[in-house]
Amino acid sequence: MIDVCDVNEVPVGGGRAFTIAGRRIAVFRVAEGEVYAIDDRCSHDEASLSEGDVDLDELCVECPMHGSLFDLRTGKPRTLPAFMPVATYRSEVRNGRIFVEFSE
Repeated sequence: MIDVCDVNEVPVGGGRAFTIAGRRIAVFRVAEGEVYAIDDRCSHDEASLSEGDVDLDELCVECPMHGSLFDLRTGKPRTLPAFMPVATYRSEVRNGRIFVEFSE
């Protein structure tokens, strides 16, 4: 797993983009010790998902460009216009740091 950042660098209820091994990954913090990581690019039109609104109850993020909702757990779109999923990455909080499992 790759040490990405201090947990406080990602606000609860929000996301932030990071470049890991040349790939843009969006990390979302949905609770004090609960994080999710997905590709930062919407599969419909390449908008930055880290800039989208997070629904903490549904655990999804809304694409800021066209409004597709992506499940943070599976990467699957819940609404159109997106119909292709985005990749997800195992992530966790350890000792106040966010870690993401990523392999090229």
